Amino acid sequence: MNKLACVWQICGVLLMLLACLLVGTTATAADSKTRFKVAWSIYSGWMPWGYASEHGIIDKWAQKYGISIELVQLNDYIESINQYSAGAFDACGMTNMDALTIPGANGVDTTALIMGDYSNGNDAIVLKNASSFADIKGRQVNLVELSVSDYLLSRALDLNGLSTQDVRLMNTSDADAVASFMTPGVTAAALWNPQLSLVLKQSAEAALVFDSRQIPGEIIDLMAVNTQVLKAHPELGKALVGAWFETLQLMSGDSPEARAARAFMAERSGTDRAGYEAQLTLTQLFYTPTQALAFAEAPALRQTMDKVRRFSFAKGLLGQGAGSVDAVGMQFADGSTLGDEGNIKLRFDPSYVRLAQAGAL
Repeated sequence: MNKLACVWQICGVLLMLLACLLVGTTATAADSKTRFKVAWSIYSGWMPWGYASEHGIIDKWAQKYGISIELVQLNDYIESINQYSAGAFDACGMTNMDALTIPGANGVDTTALIMGDYSNGNDAIVLKNASSFADIKGRQVNLVELSVSDYLLSRALDLNGLSTQDVRLMNTSDADAVASFMTPGVTAAALWNPQLSLVLKQSAEAALVFDSRQIPGEIIDLMAVNTQVLKAHPELGKALVGAWFETLQLMSGDSPEARAARAFMAERSGTDRAGYEAQLTLTQLFYTPTQALAFAEAPALRQTMDKVRRFSFAKGLLGQGAGSVDAVGMQFADGSTLGDEGNIKLRFDPSYVRLAQAGAL
């Protein structure tokens, strides 16, 4: 196990202990809770949360169910998940892999409430002065190590007949990704939008040599909710799902309202409307409950998560002392499972999206 993985495992143990303490001290108060906090970070597929927060949509749906929901934007993506795992937030925007390897692997039972999209080009590997992915051999690759960028790189290497032994990894925060790539010594990076589009715009030397379109449906963006909180407060799930699909309906199409919504999201993510709309073309966003439900219930999801858990186990990300790939269990929409059925820590539950599809929220 590499040094960074060891650090993550130590942090994971601390998070798990903190989570246990929080459970023990807040169980009695859980049933009467009315205020909830949700974390999210800048990404093309999560910008609707920012719009919903600042344009009253979240408040409207929260008031419908007699609760309040505070959406908090964090600049550091991994930090947002760490804080969620420690109990500072009730829900958080994260990817499928990170839901498994951070809260899930550290004992925090998490439900994928909304499968909002999958990356269809929004995650990519960029090289300087290169013509093909093969030019990555021997280079240092800057990325958020042990995240989906690491997964993307691993899949790209495998598909191109290379291995992780052919590159060197340099852990880089997503907040520093653009600035680091602009330095002369950095010649390779795995990035996601909006950092990806900024790098391609600012560096004449940058060439995109691999992206998530070559592994469609594998990098999935979720709104994940603490399972205990969701069970005690289904009104939170209903409000979040209702606000989400209202916002997506508003931003789709070519009406003045839709264009204004996308312009707002663009500004908040550091680009213009044309730039943000270009990012959306690389995001397989599920604009309707029917689309989201079909993806959540498809057999392919189970196959994808099997790949993800095997990668995660190989990287030492399924928790300290995980003896096999089955250490952390997952449950899917049809009730089937992968891994330890006695340790289910990641649940793909589209029941709230099904309510939205039926107009029953």
